[in-house]
Amino acid sequence: MLHFIPAWYQQNTWHENEQKWYVRRMHTEFDDTVKQIQLFHRNKVYPYQLLLLSFSPNLRHFLHRQGVYHAPYWSCFDAIQEVRRTKAVLLSFHNMKWPAHTEFVYTPFVVTALLKGEKYAQIEFGEDGNPIQIDIYKNGILYRRNIYDDRGFVSATIIYRDGQPLYQDYLMENGVWKLRCFQDDGHVEVNPSCTGYRLVYGGREQIRTYSGLRYDSMEQVIREILSSYLELTDDADLFCAAMDEHHADLIKDVLRDKNVILSFFGNRYDYERYGVDKDIAAMADYIITDSYEASCRIRENSGGAVRRITDISPYDTRMDFGISQQLKVQKILVPVDGLEEEDFDKIIAILGRYLMKNENTRIHLFTRQAEYDRKDRLLEQVRISLRSAGLMEEWGKEEEHLGVSENHVDLRENIRARFLAEQCVDELSVSKCIREQRILLDMRKAPTLYLQIMAVSAGIPMIVGSKTQFVEHGGNGMVLGDIDELPAALEYYLDSLPNWNDAMVYSYEMGKKYTSEALINKWKEVIDCIGKDSGIANRP
Repeated sequence: MLHFIPAWYQQNTWHENEQKWYVRRMHTEFDDTVKQIQLFHRNKVYPYQLLLLSFSPNLRHFLHRQGVYHAPYWSCFDAIQEVRRTKAVLLSFHNMKWPAHTEFVYTPFVVTALLKGEKYAQIEFGEDGNPIQIDIYKNGILYRRNIYDDRGFVSATIIYRDGQPLYQDYLMENGVWKLRCFQDDGHVEVNPSCTGYRLVYGGREQIRTYSGLRYDSMEQVIREILSSYLELTDDADLFCAAMDEHHADLIKDVLRDKNVILSFFGNRYDYERYGVDKDIAAMADYIITDSYEASCRIRENSGGAVRRITDISPYDTRMDFGISQQLKVQKILVPVDGLEEEDFDKIIAILGRYLMKNENTRIHLFTRQAEYDRKDRLLEQVRISLRSAGLMEEWGKEEEHLGVSENHVDLRENIRARFLAEQCVDELSVSKCIREQRILLDMRKAPTLYLQIMAVSAGIPMIVGSKTQFVEHGGNGMVLGDIDELPAALEYYLDSLPNWNDAMVYSYEMGKKYTSEALINKWKEVIDCIGKDSGIANRP
């Protein structure tokens, strides 16, 4: 069995990231573990399961959004709460017990319950329309918050005093509290009348007793439950842990005698700033990164403690050539998150001068930052750069804001917006955006690998400032040593269709190295290498 331990935490707490449906998503749900379980779920190469450490009452909805609803999992908090239900169910707030004469008021965002004209409760819903939280008020002040599990019961309740959280109870399906976590110092108390927790592995079930009735932190409870669960697993089992500072110490302690793979993804674990814990690196049978460059840096920052390391892209290629050739305009996608201000000004000036020669080109500034005013701030920055370069700052305005000049000339007839902001938080919007692009221009020192693999899939050339394994200079793109080389690179691909087609063909050939089949083969090599002695390599 291959166990994947994800790092799905909310602001360094042992809670999931589920949020209210009307709140703008400030982060992407996609990470290495999501892709890994998608890969193993669809290809059925090895038996696997998720090993979840966080409190996740809406896990089924999350798995459904990722296309792996039936992925097997073990949940630490299900063991704590002795939850036996496995399937999501429809839950209507109308079927809950409400005081007599409760009146429901429907707003565009929430449902408010009124009792005798006073606000009694506020019902919050998730992205799928399921109730996830009900806040209950007394004299206009919040005094209780019920958190609902998507399997149809109250999973936790938070008690407030004077509007401030006092403690949180984790409940069984029948409403009896099992653990009580106090907000002031984080200590946890066990219900003395319910001192057991439920473990299930391989069809075997055990009820074990907590070692004490008081713990200094929730991490201590999770450490005990997880250690007990690991006693039931087979010696041949593999554990692939997403490397995250929040659970790094716990992983280091409880998996010390297990077959361990550590998975590094993006900047989730800041190994360049803090280095790689030598004990963690030494205990890992294998380390997997998302790029060759990351593998090199981790090896350098581990002080020689890394035994075996390889890069396996968390993204696979699915050759789906874009539609840029069908469009009248040539769109250039320019990622700007993390781009230094000086470089931003230079790039905008160069692109602005190119626009004077090629009026059918549009610049799409790509950002994954979700702030509501991000687009406006980005376009304002564009206008400042254009003005400084002596170019038309109106190119950086939305067309509906161009208005009329002092001579009563309609600017919209004479000036078209040439710079547009693309705000893409989730992967679906990224995929839709990149299919229309003619070129990916990424001059950042730390480029986004997901964008690059998407560009390979779409068959569009890339102009970059930093070499990665997804860009071959002279093949599917160009690696520039200086921003001043950018005008010639733009002309090479935008003014010559044969050059653009050559890059597309090269992208197609490169994409074969990152198909699902190719990634699975790399995983097989890792598992076979570890499993020679454990026996997992011989399993179907």
